[in-house]
Amino acid sequence: MTTRAQATGALATNRKARHEYQILDSWEVGLALTGGEVKSCRAGQASLAEAYAAFEKGELFIHGMRIQPYAAAKSGFNTHEPDRPKKVLMHRRELDRLAGTLQLKGHTLVPLKLYLARGKIKMELGLGKGKLLYDKRESLRRKTEAREAART
Repeated sequence: MTTRAQATGALATNRKARHEYQILDSWEVGLALTGGEVKSCRAGQASLAEAYAAFEKGELFIHGMRIQPYAAAKSGFNTHEPDRPKKVLMHRRELDRLAGTLQLKGHTLVPLKLYLARGKIKMELGLGKGKLLYDKRESLRRKTEAREAART
């Protein structure tokens, strides 16, 4: 799945997600977007910085994902609310399994990447478990050691 995302290029990434959470599993999911949102995403006007996924009445929505209104659209026509919740498109079995997993303490769904795949806008959604402060320090230490080893 990540090779497909890397080949097409990311429209938006959540850089802090892998620092804040230990990603246990990930899925490629679709999003229900309006036409103006699709055009804005393709223009690189999407942000996943504070986005998270949550269940509402048995359906999964992305909250906090900001997509700027499409600049070339006429005022009032084909415009959208930048912070509106976006519906996630997944199979019912996967949604039911995720709902059970999210009941565990410390687990959350975090959007990792927004990208184009086969002409459609897709999102990589990861199941994350929150890292503690010492876990974050440990991962930073490993990262700097690997960088120094690569230099030598």
